[in-house]
Amino acid sequence: MNQQFTTLKKAVEVFHTYGITLAGARKNDHFITNLNMDPIFINGLIFELEYQLQVFIQEEKICSAKTPKELIALLLQIPQDN
Repeated sequence: MNQQFTTLKKAVEVFHTYGITLAGARKNDHFITNLNMDPIFINGLIFELEYQLQVFIQEEKICSAKTPKELIALLLQIPQDN
């Protein structure tokens, strides 16, 4: 549980650097339609999350995450020792 908290804390910091607030209903906003993010910035966000958390997210799984909440759930499913 402690490791998930650390992962979540680092992920929240990365989202904040991209100007994404995870409070309230904003965590369910679609990256492109609601947050108006360009796909290049979404890729940068994912790269930064992978770098900070020292994980690798498979391309197939990334495509299924369309909101910050879904992306965080995906990150929490990945074992941290991979």
